[in-house]
Amino acid sequence: MTQKLLYLKKEKRQLKYSSIEICAGAGGQALGLEQAGFDNIALVEIEPLACQTLKANRPKWNVLECDIKNFPANKYRGIDLFAGGVPCPPFSIAGKQLGHLDKRDLFPESLRLIRECAPKAIMLENVRGLLDNKFATYRKKILNELTELGYQCEWKLVNASDYGVSQVRPRAILIAMDKKYFPLFKWPDKHDFPPITVGELLYEEMSSLGWENVETWKKQANGIAPTLVGGSKKHGGADLGPTRARAAWATLGVNGIGLAEQPPINGFKEMPKLTLKMTALVQGFPKDWNFIGKKTPAYRQVGNAFPPPIAKALGISIINAFKQYEKNTIKG
Repeated sequence: MTQKLLYLKKEKRQLKYSSIEICAGAGGQALGLEQAGFDNIALVEIEPLACQTLKANRPKWNVLECDIKNFPANKYRGIDLFAGGVPCPPFSIAGKQLGHLDKRDLFPESLRLIRECAPKAIMLENVRGLLDNKFATYRKKILNELTELGYQCEWKLVNASDYGVSQVRPRAILIAMDKKYFPLFKWPDKHDFPPITVGELLYEEMSSLGWENVETWKKQANGIAPTLVGGSKKHGGADLGPTRARAAWATLGVNGIGLAEQPPINGFKEMPKLTLKMTALVQGFPKDWNFIGKKTPAYRQVGNAFPPPIAKALGISIINAFKQYEKNTIKG
């Protein structure tokens, strides 16, 4: 049998590429990678409610409830993709931006796990603050360590609204791949059209209980949302963001102080609040994705999530690099 036929049989058998993910949260990144064509064989998450959310939506996923500091990755050596969204407070402009001095910085643990599992590709996401000049030395240190391990890598600022998410949500993305794959990797093209407005996105939910003012509200909500902020356990409730974000929500006809238990009903005359389901739609989750927990901790899962459409776009680009390499190998 020719090498080409062996390759085609292998392609038919392997319908998905494999991935493991750390700091998986409520599954935004995992869902997007699944949609791209990855088989999530292990999802590591420390928060019990987030683990319940993952299991409730994907019972077959291998969800590991533990601190990544206690997670060994050796058994996954040779995995196609190592992904994760390490905690952002060390780099967020909303915090003290202590970077590597912050005990919540998990990049060192990520590098340990990468050394253990030797993935073909790596995708890590964080807040845009990580790309500030003050962290240039730290970013370079991470790149140098990955280069020593045989990877080529690049940081890039990616905005959710460029990939169909109705929200201004810039994220710092690190892509690293084995040197034989990276030259074939291309950052996903931005969509040729803008995302739908908040009014268009949430119209069905806002009108679901027969609110008579929904048409007027839809016309006012004629832009995309500001960045959703999940908050921390120590600070804040289910507000949609700090003062500036709430002011931006108000221009869209949304009260950003807290969440509503249900959509507005007939006779409601005030500025509506979003429900938990509405915030999930703004974050790019599908309608049927359920979040476990009371309103505030459930919203924290939504607000801290990586929008699935971005993860999908990046995942497709990574898989395309793998496939292009495999095709080139056969041709050679």
